[in-house]
Amino acid sequence: MVERIIVGPLHTNAYIYSISKKECIVIDPGADPELLQRKLDAINMRPRAIIFTHGYLDHISATVQLMQAFAEFDLDIQVGIHQEDAHLLAPDGLQEQESLFSSTGNSALFDTLATELPRHTFTYIDGESVFETGLRVIHTPGRSRGSVCFYEEQQGLVFTGDTLLFKDIGRTNLPEADRTQLITSVTSQLFTLPPETVVFPGHGPRTTIERERRNNPVFRH
Repeated sequence: MVERIIVGPLHTNAYIYSISKKECIVIDPGADPELLQRKLDAINMRPRAIIFTHGYLDHISATVQLMQAFAEFDLDIQVGIHQEDAHLLAPDGLQEQESLFSSTGNSALFDTLATELPRHTFTYIDGESVFETGLRVIHTPGRSRGSVCFYEEQQGLVFTGDTLLFKDIGRTNLPEADRTQLITSVTSQLFTLPPETVVFPGHGPRTTIERERRNNPVFRH
């Protein structure tokens, strides 16, 4: 089961990915922790882990409050990120985030999203599985140095964060971003997946690998 919840001023897609009848992994809880909590309660799910496709504030800022909301259940909620983006979390991540947002003239957006940031409890590397689930980490740098996607081969789906969007890719106007590298990540790591693979992006509607290979204007020559 995959549940999408659109959160925050940038309409970020947060996802609830079930790994059992009662447990799930939350991907990119970028804002609106109360909304996320209500959804989890409504479907009777408890988070086993919170994982990030990358460390930018609009994908992580609800994490601490969401974990606090489930504190009464005494859950050991793990927090995962790629090592290359770990500096964007606590203890020094807020200063890093402010610098990134200021560099693009988005200080007001930073003020809207700024909150207590989580500390990671584990990092992942390219090719490994998340908590022995079917989700496999694909390192796709470009949007950030530590951007990843989570691919589930048997279910035919991939969570792409801001690496690949519907008819677009993530913005590369931040100092840690690299457009050429991002395009290479998509073509070499994602467009080689089966064409029918369903893409759950970080913003906007879902799509498929085949649709993006054929119709995404970034890759049409």
